[in-house]
This record gives sequence, structure tokens and C-alpha cells, in this order.
Amino acid sequence: MTDPSTDPSPAGHVDAPPLDDYRARARAWVEANLERAPQTRPARGGDMTPQAVTEARALQRRLYDAGYVGITVARAYGGQGLGPEYERAFHEEARGYRLPDFGIAGGTTFGVVVPTMLAHAAPAFLRRHIPKILAGEELFVEFFSEPDAGSDLAGVRSQAVRDGERWVLSGSKIWSSGAYYADWGMCLARTNWDVPKHRGLTWFAVPIAAKGVTVQRIRQITGDAEFCQEFFDDVELTDDDIIGGVGDGWTVTQTMLIYERGGGFGHGGPARQAPKGIAPDLVELARSVGRLDDPTARDLIARAHVDDVARRALLARLGGRMRAEPGQAMHLASYAKLASGVFDPPRANLAMRIGGSDAVAWDDGDEAGARTANGFLNSRFMSIAGGTNEVQRNGIGERVLGLPREPSFDSGKPFREVLRDARSWTGRPAGG
Repeated sequence: MTDPSTDPSPAGHVDAPPLDDYRARARAWVEANLERAPQTRPARGGDMTPQAVTEARALQRRLYDAGYVGITVARAYGGQGLGPEYERAFHEEARGYRLPDFGIAGGTTFGVVVPTMLAHAAPAFLRRHIPKILAGEELFVEFFSEPDAGSDLAGVRSQAVRDGERWVLSGSKIWSSGAYYADWGMCLARTNWDVPKHRGLTWFAVPIAAKGVTVQRIRQITGDAEFCQEFFDDVELTDDDIIGGVGDGWTVTQTMLIYERGGGFGHGGPARQAPKGIAPDLVELARSVGRLDDPTARDLIARAHVDDVARRALLARLGGRMRAEPGQAMHLASYAKLASGVFDPPRANLAMRIGGSDAVAWDDGDEAGARTANGFLNSRFMSIAGGTNEVQRNGIGERVLGLPREPSFDSGKPFREVLRDARSWTGRPAGG
């Protein structure tokens, strides 16, 4: 197989068919092989059953065998090696049909992990994992956050210690969405304690079924339990499991954060299509509770629509900036993440005001009421997960606007010394 790193085009494009012909073939295949999606969305989608995962894997395999998964991924790694316009064409034709749904672990696998791996992992690693991911055989989650690190993404204490030809992983990760049904975790571990914290990190692929890995689910306010905590007790790994280089974990992290915070829209990801009509989810809600002609409800829908338009305009502008300034992409992605953290809570509140008592207590089968309540309970998710609003504002201020950095007592010290000094640190300057 051809190594795409030697191909003159980034995705290894070869023998690309005319786009209109590709679209016509995709339309015919979709109509013949996929079911129409239900008109109403499910109220909740956090917990995945084994049956749902099995069904999603089977559907993913059908799409993969037909050539409609990994459309922009190089052929050497199981993809089609086509440009993003072909991927957009397929998703436009498949709109309204049932596609594989792996829940939140699916979003992490295909939206964050795969593009990060393609950017940093060795060709042998990619040949081993990417085809299986595309075929639905491997789902990846992030083993990133830690119980003791908070918003300090580089304050990692889970460690991988070299022991001859192997690495031994120990420690704990938390808030790993969907880990209970995933196959692998992309894990950030400390491999050097004697350098500043950002320089002693390495990413590993960790099989969740490996000896020494324990996954515990965490019950959330919505009643779902998609969050997990993992414990690693002397888990054996090899050099073949490394993503990027030893000690190069923060470089890989910067790429991952682009996709996690910005959704990858600045890097040729699938086009974000505006919904048809004015805030269609809220219009549907108002209709279901008999308030579609209520002036107050209509005003709330209009307010949400204005915010939706502003948010899409922001993301479109960010996409252009990120493509034009790839060196700033990680920092610009913070705007997209902050937008979610800022826009989501008030929009969920508007929905609750429209739904009224029907969004507080509802009859069995009332999807609109259940969905509205669930959205409200989850509305502050993006203001915390993946870096709080405050962390995003700090990053934007320092990295984009050029404002003075906040004082730091640990940026140039070996991490081992940081932990030692933190035991007696008061926050006051010496002599104070």
C-alpha cells in the first residue's frame, strides 16, 4: 500500500470520479440500503445498550464496505482518499436516513481521535487501527482529565514507566465519556517527572479490556451514566501503542484540542449545515404544547433564532481564520468552545420557558417535554467539559489578544519539584 506521506496530495487523492457521478451513485446506494430516520429525535441518548452498539457496528460495517466511511482518509489506512467535497456530497444525500449512532464515544472516535491520530501517529500504528475504526470494530475515548488536575490539562500524574521492552501504566482518569462500551482509550501519561510539566507527557493507546484496567460509571444529574472513571493498575503497553513521540504529548494535545473545542471545522471537516427554518426544535416544542400562536412563545423562539444565526456566523468566520492561520488554530478553537459554553445555557432556558410545565413533568411518550428537560439539565456541560469558560477566556486573552499572562509559579520547574513545593505553597511571594 502507498504511504500517504509520500503522496503529493494531502489525502492521497487518486482517480477521483466526477463529483456529480459520485453524488448520483451515493444517492442510489443510500435509497437502496438505508432506512429513513424517525421524524422525532429521542429524548435522551446518553446510555448505550450492548444491542444498540452491536447494531451500530453492523451498520457502520455496511457503510464501510460500500466505501462511504473514511471518505477523506488515505487509502493506505482504509479510506477512499477523496476530497472533503465528496464527504459533504455523501452526507447531503444521506440526510434524513438512519446512520450509525455510537453515542458520545462515536463523536469522540471520529471527530477527535481519528484526525488527531492521522496528524501524529506512525504509519504502522495507523495501518493497525484506522481501518478497524472505520469499519466499526474499534471505538476510542479520551483518557485525558484526572481527578487531581482540574482544569490544568498538563498537570497529569498518571504515569507510564519504561520497564525493559514494555511500559507500565498506573494512575486514574475521569470524565471519560462512553468508556464503558468503548474498546480503546487514548491516554495521556507522564513519562518524565524531571522536566517542566508540558514536556514530560506521552499519549498511548490503551485497550480497555487489558489486564489492570477498571472502568467505573458515574451517575449524572440527567439519570444517565455516560461519564466514567478509569483505574490503571500496572497496565502493560509497548512502543507500538505510542501516539506521536515519547515526551511529545503536549504537541499531540494541541491538535486534539482543535478538534475537541472547534469541532474540526477549520480543517476540512464535514460542512455544518444550518437547520431549515427558524429554530425548528423550538417551533416543534411550541407546537407540541399548543403555544405556536402564543406571542410570548414566538418572541422566545425569535430570540433563540437570533442567537443561532450569530453563533453560526461566528463559527463560519472562525473556520476561515483557522484555515488561514493554522498556527493559531488551537487558540482560535477556544472561541468555538466558549461560544458553546455561553450560548447553550440561555438557549436551554428559553426552551424551558416555552415548554412550561410540560417540560417539568410529562406523559410517557412525550419526547418534546423529556428532551427539553434533559437539554436544560445538560446545558452547562460545555461551559465545564473540555476546559471551563474561564480557561477559554484566559487562553484567548493570552494567546490571541496578546494580553499579559497570569502569574505562574510552575511553568519552568521540573514537575516533580512542582508537586513537592505545592505541599507548602501559600500563594504569597517569598518573604511575604
